[in-house]
Amino acid sequence: MTIIDKARQAAIAAAFNTALGYLEKDPEQNIPKLMDLIDKVVPDGWYDGQRNAIRSAVKNPDSNWYRLIMNMYKLDPDVRETFFRNFIINASLKGSAKQYETARENQCNVPWAILLDPTSACNLHCTGCWAAEYGHKLNLTFEEIDSIICQGKDIGVHMYIYTGGEPTVRKKDLIRLCEKHPDCEFLSFTNGTLFDEEFCDEIKRVKNFVPAFSLEGSEEANDGRRGEGIYQKVLHSMSLLRERGLPFGVSTCYTSANVESICTDEYFDNLVDNGVLFAWFFHFMPTGYNSTPELLPSPEQRMMMYNKIREFRKTKPIFTLDFQNDAEYAGGCVAGGRHYLHINANGDVEPCVFIHYSNCNIRETSLLDALKSPLFLAYHDNQPFNDNMLRPCPMLENPEKLRKMVEETGAKPTDLQAPESAEHLCSKCDKYAEHWKKQADIVWEETLERKKAANGGVLPDMTVPKKSDAKKSKAS
Repeated sequence: MTIIDKARQAAIAAAFNTALGYLEKDPEQNIPKLMDLIDKVVPDGWYDGQRNAIRSAVKNPDSNWYRLIMNMYKLDPDVRETFFRNFIINASLKGSAKQYETARENQCNVPWAILLDPTSACNLHCTGCWAAEYGHKLNLTFEEIDSIICQGKDIGVHMYIYTGGEPTVRKKDLIRLCEKHPDCEFLSFTNGTLFDEEFCDEIKRVKNFVPAFSLEGSEEANDGRRGEGIYQKVLHSMSLLRERGLPFGVSTCYTSANVESICTDEYFDNLVDNGVLFAWFFHFMPTGYNSTPELLPSPEQRMMMYNKIREFRKTKPIFTLDFQNDAEYAGGCVAGGRHYLHINANGDVEPCVFIHYSNCNIRETSLLDALKSPLFLAYHDNQPFNDNMLRPCPMLENPEKLRKMVEETGAKPTDLQAPESAEHLCSKCDKYAEHWKKQADIVWEETLERKKAANGGVLPDMTVPKKSDAKKSKAS
């Protein structure tokens, strides 16, 4: 990094620190000033859509986005400042600039976030959970996780997301990692059953740990998949965090069995009432040799999710992501290191948390070399996998693509319980892909027509350049 780079980043950090001080005194008056400041320091075109949405929201006190921002000011001030600093400065400004630089130099994908499994152990056994395929006795050591984070920071990654297994089986190690890396933000998917007063006090002390509780809709729908009484345990964990002014969200997997339950005002209003700030929605994937393809949503059910999420974004003060249906905003598949990768509890470096194939193990190779391994380069060279952004995945909507990449790269199955060939996995997706294509093509064509009309009759360029091809950014 050059002296100019360091001076630029120091200026951004100093300006942001000043802005945070203003915000704490009077957020309603000073959020617009923060947006003006961000406009001056970020690269041209950097998150334009998101910045414009926030700017519009703070001008309208009745908007759901305004209410969401104000809800963030109910959080503990030190926790909120740490989150803003790690998410905006370290991960999204300084971090992204380093990611682009590394990707350009190495001609490979470099992720914004790293998902990793501290353990495969779990105190539950939920229906349809892919994590059970790894067994329940695998662990990444503290030193291995620490090494992954150190290597990640070297290439600009400051966001780490724990999956599992149940990550909070390793509570003490998770807190130690937060302490050792205060410049990173850690999010953890969790079943929410192992939170107690002591753990929540520790989360408040370290300031940079955010849980996302797994919920599957109503209490009946949730406990039908996760076990009796789990729903109430999650609500209790939420109350412990809320009492301490700590942020948290939810993660919901939608299936043919629960999609109607989660597409309701009641479900969303209940999340908001319990203090949930964000909700991530995942389409069920038939990963695992003994998985049940019957849980795949029908095209009609997926369209229900598509429409309801967009409707609720206009009315509910909660930040939502529907990863399968929101690919148009990210330019297609985000896996393979393009925005994230996954490292399982055995150390296998996988392109996606749902696609269990790999050419390398983090115990035998560096993180950067893993990103340059054959399967990851195949992702890099072939993304996006479809021009229709409602068909982004190389497994679910384009199963022929995953078959080809696994065969050509020699990637091996990584689940240790019952290794599954790419042919076996993709065969469960063939019929789904065929049926969804008919609906997706209609909706995508309508989307393109709307964008064209909004752009004066000209279809805007919606391609997202690879980091490895990008010109040197204004932030560097």
